[in-house]
Amino acid sequence: MTWRMPAEHEPHERTWMAFPAPGYSLGDSPAEHEEARTTWAAVANAISEFEPVTVVVDPSQTEHARRHLSSSIDIVAAPLDDAWMRDIGPTFVVDDDADPGARVGGVDWVFNGWGAQDWATWDNDQHIASMIIERTGVFHIASSLVNEGGGIQVDGAGTVLVTETVQLDPGRNPGLSKSDVEAELARTIGVDRVIWLPRGLTRDSERYGTRGHVDIVAAMPTPGTVIVHEQRNPDHPDHAVSQELRTILENTVIDHGTGRPGSSLDVISVPAPQVLTDDDGFVDYSYINHYVANGVVIACSFDDPSDAEAAEILGSVYPGREVVAIDARAIFARGGGIHCITQNQPAGT
Repeated sequence: MTWRMPAEHEPHERTWMAFPAPGYSLGDSPAEHEEARTTWAAVANAISEFEPVTVVVDPSQTEHARRHLSSSIDIVAAPLDDAWMRDIGPTFVVDDDADPGARVGGVDWVFNGWGAQDWATWDNDQHIASMIIERTGVFHIASSLVNEGGGIQVDGAGTVLVTETVQLDPGRNPGLSKSDVEAELARTIGVDRVIWLPRGLTRDSERYGTRGHVDIVAAMPTPGTVIVHEQRNPDHPDHAVSQELRTILENTVIDHGTGRPGSSLDVISVPAPQVLTDDDGFVDYSYINHYVANGVVIACSFDDPSDAEAAEILGSVYPGREVVAIDARAIFARGGGIHCITQNQPAGT
């Protein structure tokens, strides 16, 4: 079989999510518990207006999930450590030449708590991808690469964005070279052009981050086009980071799958929110961490002056889709954004 990871804007069968489980994503106090449940449910309920949604729920949280989630949403019970479905779930791929009943597969990466971080647990989460693959009946694609869905962004036409601090992280893949990683990405998600970015955002590179997921800094809405996080305020350390990433992308030449001489990427900046800090330091709030579903873009908002500009840009790069903004501050406070808690299953199952 020849696998291809579709672009997120291609038709979906459904969206998979996980409901906050006791631990880091749920929080410590009853108020924090309710904040997490309400915010995760707001994302699930918004998506369910456009396509089917299935939420994996730790058995201890079933009652809370049913109280918060729309009745149209399917619930699957399974033990969980956390609630970042983009990272713990499978990465779905398609075989465009296969019969319709056998054209979808799921890549089962090795998950080890974002590089075996000492604050993370993954005894349960490491099994979620294989559980979903079995439940959906798609083809199981095992991989020995330690990787997460938030660490890859594709255009659906053979190009993937990654960061050196994730796939080459000694806590994930010690000893692997760029060529080793590229070969495994070619085998599993069908890419032949890997764009290596040096790092992710500052907060995401600190103690409770992922060590630099790409889905918070850049995305490819169409082949040849990249939207990139732009921190405009020089007082924020991501000002220099975003300038470096934009320069790298502007100087990247690819053939966009045509086989003809390449051209530069069309790089579109998306502003960071104007707020710079929270109680824990410089924020990594980003509109790049949005989710594209059937007919809609679920966008992050932050009660910030940049919300409207970012939503307008997202609407322009995904024409014909409604943009629905959800306050994502409670998700970012726990280490991620809207893209991090969703996983798209392509149509064709």
